[in-house]
Amino acid sequence: MPWRETRKQMGGWPSCFGLRGEETEQVWRKRGRDSDTKPPKKPSKSRRKRIQFAENEEDDEALKMSTTGTLKPSSSELDLDRPNIEDYLPSGSSIQQEPDGKLRLRDLLDISPTLTEAAGAIVDDSFTRCFKSNSPEPWNWNIYLFPLWCFGVVFRYFILFPLRVIVLTLGWIIFLSSYIPVHFLLKGHEKLRRKLERLLVELICSFFVASWTGVVKYHGPRPSMRPNQVFVANHTSMIDFIILEQMTAFSVIMQKHAGWVGLLQSTILESVGCIWFNRTESKDREIVARKLREHVQGADNPLLIFPEGTCVNNHYTVMFKKGAFELGCSVCPIAIKYNKIFVDAFWNSRKQSFTKHLLQLMTSWAVVCDVWYLEPQNLKPGETPIEFAERVRDIISARAGLKKVPWDGYLKHSRPSPKHRERKQQSFADSVLRRLEEK
Repeated sequence: MPWRETRKQMGGWPSCFGLRGEETEQVWRKRGRDSDTKPPKKPSKSRRKRIQFAENEEDDEALKMSTTGTLKPSSSELDLDRPNIEDYLPSGSSIQQEPDGKLRLRDLLDISPTLTEAAGAIVDDSFTRCFKSNSPEPWNWNIYLFPLWCFGVVFRYFILFPLRVIVLTLGWIIFLSSYIPVHFLLKGHEKLRRKLERLLVELICSFFVASWTGVVKYHGPRPSMRPNQVFVANHTSMIDFIILEQMTAFSVIMQKHAGWVGLLQSTILESVGCIWFNRTESKDREIVARKLREHVQGADNPLLIFPEGTCVNNHYTVMFKKGAFELGCSVCPIAIKYNKIFVDAFWNSRKQSFTKHLLQLMTSWAVVCDVWYLEPQNLKPGETPIEFAERVRDIISARAGLKKVPWDGYLKHSRPSPKHRERKQQSFADSVLRRLEEK
């Protein structure tokens, strides 16, 4: 006689299994076999097959237990549609389960939105992409184009590059031979001296652009010297300043650099009223803010600010700092877009010095870019400086075809705050505990 029929005739499990009649009834009620409140739903065909297979295994287990007097939970008590987490763990590993032993893989995934966010950040990090220089796709590895590419390399490095070095050297000779007498001999005539120094700075910037074979198209009216106005532009490289300076001698706010660039900042560019700061010095912020307000009130030369605060790869715009937008003056947006057909003008300061960056530009075919001088913007009634900054960023991004991302560019130079990490850790721990308590 089959074991299932024998069990039905006995009215439950035999006493040798360690269960009395009342306990047998409770077990069956817990399993839902004797429930009269709801009629059982008819399972699907595949579901019936799995249940039948489970019951067959249950009968085999029951026969084995009859000799030992112990009872194991049957596999039909498990949810057949949800896998056990232990099946996915390496051998020898273990996980602390709930008292009823029903912690599943799905439960672990349900409490991990933070892990999903972290995995998405690893796969596709929109912050890292803002500061990533993309290498050009290879086009020369076939029998037809490779000789042409070799000719181009020889021409750029052995013909164009020496000519560009000669042009830049000639420019420095002309500039220094004129700048030194003007700077030291016209100290009693400040207005004339500043005017001549600005013209000479524009001249040397033009020689720099010529040394890259720069093809720059300027759109819109040329900036004029007016009080209560400031110019803001997106930032791709330090050559942004050179390209804009060859048309108008801006006073610029810039990070203090070391080496020969720092020497130029402290000597020549001081003559056009540039303001330098150091990110690591907290006092510099107050000094820069005070100099900004003083400079805006005068009309010596227009002030240029790169509100992103760092170089971005000309595909994105990061968050604009609000300092330039709370001065109570007109803001004139400038959009700069480089064409990567010949060279990528993005300066990745973490991977190369500015000298290497200039050598890369001077050994390329040309630097091609467009510059748009856009309509001045003013703070609207009820608008905050942050909203004003976002509105100007929208204008620049739309004109230059750049994508907006909500990141602070200063995170490129510093690690996230420990408090930020602790908040993320606490949030994840709370979600885990909450989910376990629900189980």
